[in-house]
Formats: sequence, structure tokens, C-alpha cells
Amino acid sequence: MKNEISGRPFSLKVYLLIIIALSWPFQIAYPFLGEAFKPLLLVSMIMVGVGTYIAGKFVFRDGFENAGWQWGKPRHYLYAFGLALFLWAFPRVIEQLLGIYEAPQDVSTTTILAEFLFSFTITLIPAFGEEFGWRGYLLPRLFARYTTRYALLLHGFITWVWHLPVIVVMGTQIAGNPLVSVSLVMLVSLIPTVMHAVVFAYIWSSTQSLAVSTVYHAAFDEVRDSIEGTAGLGPLSQNWQMLILTILGIALLWKAKWKKTANTSL
Repeated sequence: MKNEISGRPFSLKVYLLIIIALSWPFQIAYPFLGEAFKPLLLVSMIMVGVGTYIAGKFVFRDGFENAGWQWGKPRHYLYAFGLALFLWAFPRVIEQLLGIYEAPQDVSTTTILAEFLFSFTITLIPAFGEEFGWRGYLLPRLFARYTTRYALLLHGFITWVWHLPVIVVMGTQIAGNPLVSVSLVMLVSLIPTVMHAVVFAYIWSSTQSLAVSTVYHAAFDEVRDSIEGTAGLGPLSQNWQMLILTILGIALLWKAKWKKTANTSL
């Protein structure tokens, strides 16, 4: 009904144009400005939410009723933190125990925890920006147009495309031919990123809560960053999460039952 009143039905192309126009400049500027400007990546995440609000409120006027405005249950947050720890902290502990990758002697668990709590708190709002856009707004509209699996894969591919400026920068930091290294990073990152989006989608769908998926998003990013910035990440830590998320994403894509919209109540 709202679309009929606005006279502008939802357009994926227009939506993505809005998001990219608002968020990519920050991703692109960061590598040119230097490491001190890394917070621009957080601004880019926030801009996904800003662009989504503009699209839903002023362009398509289709609202945000089914975005997932519930808090979820306490166990949902425990699972979210548990998964983030399993993906990053677990392989890092194994590396330490087996002597594969030793942490600096001056790094303690307290240091890592303090780093995590600080960065996690800061990242909650940017993480919400992405979850509001990709899961709360975009995914239900893709569900309405396509089969469940196709919608999930398409939304995952879109999130991979959105990360391309950062992925390209990662590729250029590898020694060797830049064209080859960038292409390799793009290829290697594609499937894990798409499957991780499926995991994000399942967390949102099963809990009916943007809050839970936001907490998982921030936990995933900041467990990784706090360990990397203190104890460092070895080869197992860097590859473990890609393997697990790929397996988990495929399993959910194949077997999970999906709720295609979220309830409106808090």
C-alpha cells in the first residue's frame, strides 16, 4: 500500500546506488589517507544504515516495520558471542598451545579483554548500520521477489561487492604482481563472505532481532581485531573462520528453516 502511495516500487539498483554513493567514498579514502584514518571504515558501515533510512523513508517509502525490532533472548547473545569466540579465539588458543604462533610476552588476557570491550562498544553503532541495511531492509525485499536460496545468495554477493574497496586494498598489500594478488584475494574471499552473510541472515531470521545480529557483527569484528592488535593472528586463526563459516553457511542454506520477515514488536 505504501509503495502505491509513493508511486515508486522498490528498486534494487536504486537502493544499491544510494548505499554505494554514501558509503564507498569512506572505504576508498581510507587507504590513501593512512592507518590513522581506519575509523573511516566504521563511518562507511554507518552510511549503509543512513542510506537505508533514506531509501525506506523518502525514496521508496516502504518503511521498516519488519526489520526485526525485538531484543531477542539472553541465550541468543550468548550464542552470538560464543560463535565469535569459536571463530577467532579458539584457533588462536590452539596456535598458542601447539607453539604454531607465539604471542608477545607482554600481552595478557586482561590486555586483550580491555581492547575488546573498548572496540566492541565503539563498533555497535556501525554494526547496526550494516545489519539494518542488509538484513533488516534488503533481505526481506529479496525474499519477496526470489526463492529463499537465491535471495540469500544474492544478498551475500551484494555484501561481498560492497566490501570490494577493502578487498582490493588487501590484495595490493601482498607481495608480487598486484593484478594477480588482487584477483586472488577477490576469489578467495568470495565464497566465505557470501556464506558468512547467510550465517548473519540466519541469526537475524531465527532470533527475529536486529539487536542480536548487531551484537554478533560487532563481536566478530572486534574479537578478530583485538586479538590481531595484541597477540596477533597466525595461519590457523586466519583461515579457520573462513572454513567454518563456509561449512556453516552451506549447511544453513541447505537445511535451515527461514522466517522471511521479522515481527514488529519490541
